Amino acid sequence: MVTGSTRRIDTPAMGTTLSMYGPPEAFDEGWEAVVATFRREERRCSRFRPDSELSRLNRRAGSWTRLSDGLGSLLRYSLDRAASTEGAFDPTVLRAVESAGYDRDLDEVIRAARGVLGPPVPCGRWAEIELGDGEVRLPPGVGLDLGGVAKGWSVDLAVDAAISAGIPWVLVAAGGDLRVSEHAPLLPIDVDDPEVAGGSILTLLVDRGALATSSTAKRSWGTGLHHVIDPRTGAPAITDAIQVTVWGPTCADAEVAATVALLRGTRSVHDAPSVVVGVDGTVRHSIRGDRGPRLEAA
Repeated sequence: MVTGSTRRIDTPAMGTTLSMYGPPEAFDEGWEAVVATFRREERRCSRFRPDSELSRLNRRAGSWTRLSDGLGSLLRYSLDRAASTEGAFDPTVLRAVESAGYDRDLDEVIRAARGVLGPPVPCGRWAEIELGDGEVRLPPGVGLDLGGVAKGWSVDLAVDAAISAGIPWVLVAAGGDLRVSEHAPLLPIDVDDPEVAGGSILTLLVDRGALATSSTAKRSWGTGLHHVIDPRTGAPAITDAIQVTVWGPTCADAEVAATVALLRGTRSVHDAPSVVVGVDGTVRHSIRGDRGPRLEAA
């Protein structure tokens, strides 16, 4: 992805691969800060860890529960985005995701080969969440799934932590999400081919901001069974797009935009600088170079 004297390092985190790219100066210190940030946020936000703060909050739905400042900030951000997207982005889809079969780590779901879709579960209850001074009350029966947005949020925090540790510039990536700090050179970023492992469909040149990808192909365990829930139906989304990659100023913003764009399908391509792959294999993009990334010359 990056050439020259740039270093790269990877480790598993949040059910995916966490990577950092940057110059040699203060690289080790930056990486230590990135890993510590992700470990902390995973302890807060993982729905697969029974000891996480999020799991404890979900178990206490119907009761007032104290929040850490970190989870409180992420929850407020998520509720703001739910409101601004009129519920297209919905953090209260947990029970619907579980009913669709994604009720454990993805590797375990795939090994179980369930292939059976449970009944749709109503979503859209984010507006009923009550926030107080350092505490929250989820409606009875409601659970939060902050997976994608928590990953993007963690990437943003990790970039800030690495810069604070002294690295001049940095790129932090986690799965399909990444962010490039200020003062970075122009970096080539491949957009994955959703149907060819290890393949790419085009290359973007990025020196700032973030990219996030949402797909119905990557976290799938059967025909029509995937992790992207349409809040309007409470079931896995039916869309004419198989993958959407969106640029945004922050990784959390890009993650939200990518989720909403996937629900909207190929017509979303002009909503933001993006690359959209249709179920028919057609690639559309709105990368212009006057905002966000540029296309690498052929």
